[in-house]
Amino acid sequence: MNKRIRLFIKGLSYSQTQTGAYALVLGEEKGERRLPIIIGGFEAQSIAIALEKDVNPPRPLTHDLFKHFADGFGVTLKEVVIHKLQDGVFFSILVCKKKDEEVILDARTSDAVALAIRFGCPIFTFPEILDKAGVILKESNDPKKSSAPATVEPVPATSNLAEKNLEELHKLMDEAVKEEDYEKAARIRDEIDKRNAN
Repeated sequence: MNKRIRLFIKGLSYSQTQTGAYALVLGEEKGERRLPIIIGGFEAQSIAIALEKDVNPPRPLTHDLFKHFADGFGVTLKEVVIHKLQDGVFFSILVCKKKDEEVILDARTSDAVALAIRFGCPIFTFPEILDKAGVILKESNDPKKSSAPATVEPVPATSNLAEKNLEELHKLMDEAVKEEDYEKAARIRDEIDKRNAN
C-alpha cells in the first residue's frame, strides 16, 4: 500500500472564487502543505457545527443521523481516505468496521470529513494528491496569532453583527440554532471569535 499522509482540519472559510460555496482547508500532519477543498453551504454548516462543541441543534442533522444509525447497528468509522483527484474533484472512501468485518463505502469528501469529526476518526490522503493539489498558505506574522492555523478568510460578518455587543451576539446565536439557521450561527460565532481574539 502507498504511504499515506494524515490530514487535520485547519480552517473553513467562505469561498472567494465560487458564490455560495465554502473552502475546507486540510493540512498535512508533518508539513506546511494545505489541501483546499470547495464544498457546499450545507456541508460547511455540518462541519462547523461538529467542530463547535457549544452548538447543539434541536434536531439531528443528516450526518448526526448517520452517526446514530451506525452506533445503533454497532458500526464504527475506522478512517476516511481521500484517494483520488480527478478534474478538480476529490474522491473519498469511508472505511467502516463491524466486529471483524471491514466495509469500504464511496463518499463525497465533504460528507466524509463531516462524519470523521463525529466519529473521531483520522483522515488520510496520498502524497501524489498533496503534490498535485497542495498549497502552502502564509502563516500569520502576528505573535498573538502564532498558535492559530494557516490564515483563511472567515465568513464575512454582516455589518449589523459588528454593531452588537457580545451578550447580544450570544442571544442571536442561540436564536439562529433554534431556527436551524446554521449558516447565520456560523457567521455569529466567527464574529464572537474575532472579538475574543482582540
